[in-house]
Amino acid sequence: MESYSLSLLTKKLLESGLTLISSKTLKDILSIKSERTYYRIVSDFIKNGVLINIEKNKYYLTGKNIDTFEIANFLYQPSYISLETALNYWGVLSQFPFEITSVTSKKNITKKFDEKIYSYSHINSKYFGMFTKKNNMLIALPEKALFDQIYLASKGLKSINFDEYDLENINIKTFLDICRQLKADKNIMELVKKIIK
Repeated sequence: MESYSLSLLTKKLLESGLTLISSKTLKDILSIKSERTYYRIVSDFIKNGVLINIEKNKYYLTGKNIDTFEIANFLYQPSYISLETALNYWGVLSQFPFEITSVTSKKNITKKFDEKIYSYSHINSKYFGMFTKKNNMLIALPEKALFDQIYLASKGLKSINFDEYDLENINIKTFLDICRQLKADKNIMELVKKIIK
């Protein structure tokens, strides 16, 4: 059985500069070969308050400030913050959503961590993209977040009330370019016409 020094491994972990860590990354950082030793170290880390278990094979380094949006990106990949959460972030929607909403090219899923709900809505992979990286998190551009919302509404999967939207923060030309670029179908365009009167 491999022997190890928890304090040296903790130092190694802190020097990595990471806050959210998957099992695979953790194994690489610690250079642990034996599965048994690895799980014993993780158990010791959790017991000693070095790591918090988010879910199976996903951990959070204690004592670091972390944004819920970063957690959203980390919990389910590939994904990026979009829909109501991104629209609120960009000032298009004033109400802060109850859930942290993201889109993914994988299946719909809802996760819960630290009393927060993270929901992931599936969008067709041809529509997945057009996000930016801000403060270590991936978030849809405002025009793309609006597109994603309309796309899901056109499928009957989201409700949309355009009276709640402040389109001052949307570049209409960019938004229409996205619709053209992504070859938005007629159901999407029907809803687009309701915004751009």
